[in-house]
Amino acid sequence: MILLAIVEARETGHGIDANTHLTVSAGSYANQFNVTLDAAYLALEGAVKTLFERQVTINDIEPLSGKPRKRVTRWVSEIAYVPDNGKIQLIFSPAIVPEITRLEANFTSYDLEQVSGLQSAYAVRLYELLIKWRSIGKTPLIGLDEFRDQLGIGSSEYQRMEVFKRRVLNLALDQINQYTDITTSYEQHKNGRNIIGFSFNFKQKSGRKLPAKEVQQATQRDANTPDFFTQLTDKQIDLLIRSDLFLADFHQLYGASDDYATARVKLRKKLIKSPEQFGKIDFDRYK
Repeated sequence: MILLAIVEARETGHGIDANTHLTVSAGSYANQFNVTLDAAYLALEGAVKTLFERQVTINDIEPLSGKPRKRVTRWVSEIAYVPDNGKIQLIFSPAIVPEITRLEANFTSYDLEQVSGLQSAYAVRLYELLIKWRSIGKTPLIGLDEFRDQLGIGSSEYQRMEVFKRRVLNLALDQINQYTDITTSYEQHKNGRNIIGFSFNFKQKSGRKLPAKEVQQATQRDANTPDFFTQLTDKQIDLLIRSDLFLADFHQLYGASDDYATARVKLRKKLIKSPEQFGKIDFDRYK
């Protein structure tokens, strides 16, 4: 439902803010996910009952201290169901709007088409995670706790690794490999005998090419990008460390076992003290 709202915001030109209703219709839901209108009506009605209660955790940096923090917010501040017209109207919460805006910049109706055949919510979330690294085809090490958070798994769920792999990870990979435009595999990372995280490699399936616009967005670089300045502004540093792609491009500058929050702290310090380590940077790449 959230992904449909993002596509609707883009295609109608309404944009995404904390004041504007976005509409998802039963017809668009039925067409996108290949279900009957009756099933779409039920899905919309169910979304009103559950989506408002759903929470999301945002991992970022506390501006004053520069230390990692976790913020919890609702996805939407308001949601309504109009049964006679077969549609829902929703408003994203203020805290989630910047995160949704960044997702919207990289998530298109093409990507929505890829997840429409996925049956597991974990498969959808994993696909979303992977395509953020589409331009390089691999992710850095994602710490186990952070990975569970990103998949929306509670602390008491799937605690045994064998169960986690069978019910979550392997199931998600099987569906992604069968139904989407990429094939992926993972590598598990250990500290002694304990698994501390996973990294993923993936590639585009032959015969399922990205639209030309998507290829251009994924590969475009500015040949005229100047060298790093001697000093970067706080705004420039914040832009870079918020970008997962920036973390991937400069993974060699932090520890292989670091989670995202720790990596961002380390990269922030390096950007302040010795920006020359990063060479030339295309800021537009990380917006």
